Amino acid sequence: MQNYGPAGPPSKGAGRWLSSPKKKAAEKHAVMQFRHLRYFVKVVEAGSFSRAAADIHVAQPALSQQVGELEDRLGFVLLDRSSRGVRPTSAGEIVFREASEILRQLEQLPGIVRSSSGEVEGIVNFGITVALAGGIAGPAVAACKKALPKVTLKFSDGESDELQARIEAQTLDMALVFEDHFVPNFSRHPIFRQRLYLVAREPLAGCRGVVPLEQVAKLPLVLPPLPRHRRAVIDRAFAQAGLTPNIIAETDAGLSELSAVRSGVGCSIYNAGTFANVYPGAFAEPLLIEPPIFLTCSLVSSSDFPLTHAGEAVKKVLIRFVEDQIAGNTRPGAELIT
Repeated sequence: MQNYGPAGPPSKGAGRWLSSPKKKAAEKHAVMQFRHLRYFVKVVEAGSFSRAAADIHVAQPALSQQVGELEDRLGFVLLDRSSRGVRPTSAGEIVFREASEILRQLEQLPGIVRSSSGEVEGIVNFGITVALAGGIAGPAVAACKKALPKVTLKFSDGESDELQARIEAQTLDMALVFEDHFVPNFSRHPIFRQRLYLVAREPLAGCRGVVPLEQVAKLPLVLPPLPRHRRAVIDRAFAQAGLTPNIIAETDAGLSELSAVRSGVGCSIYNAGTFANVYPGAFAEPLLIEPPIFLTCSLVSSSDFPLTHAGEAVKKVLIRFVEDQIAGNTRPGAELIT
């Protein structure tokens, strides 16, 4: 006799069960996220993974992975895949109908919350990447408190990758981070592009303001390890130029990286054009690298969980504050994204 488990047998026409290993995975990982539903709905509406990926600007392998994870979590095959495209199974039709309604309600929720009357109140947890925190964390918090006096702010700094992981873990509501590539599980507002600089303890002979990447490749470098965003974009720049960098040490902490440079261990390639506000006199004047290497500064939050009324208000203040800072030329090598 077939043992269906505590949930009982599937309803008639509900669809095909996944194989036993996938059923075990579904039982072990029972948590699903809104992005799984959102991507599944897009695929069904588009009729193919490739069209859905193009519509929502997500890489097709990532989209396939998200739908596969949803199938694992539910324990059913949701799509019939063929060379002509995809169509939902009977179970997939049920999920599509229910997911569409869930997402509709989710989209309405921020408007419902924002329509409430009264002064904005609440608690907001946000992070700032260490490459920005030394210069703007204090003024950014002050700007938020001035605009939103009844909002309690909890803020922290860290590497961009770590802050994004904390957003996924729901211990942060949002964060100002530097990104190299966009990943599908974040809602983002790109604010500015930041050029990378060579940072050294002593001035380089013959270099005034700019240093060629070819010369940088010959210097001893202390860099973050992969898969840090900054390291990924640096490696790509060297590879595109046909150069091999002289990396003598790696550290996943920005402060340790700068400490190594201050000690004369080597140079670094950093997303900051000045350290006068945090380490006055500790380094030579940073040099722009040619050809340019960029990272994008974005304010990111979860695409699965909408921000609260207070969170949306803090987001607006932070974006406006950073835009004003960049427009006022307070950060060398930064260009507003319009």
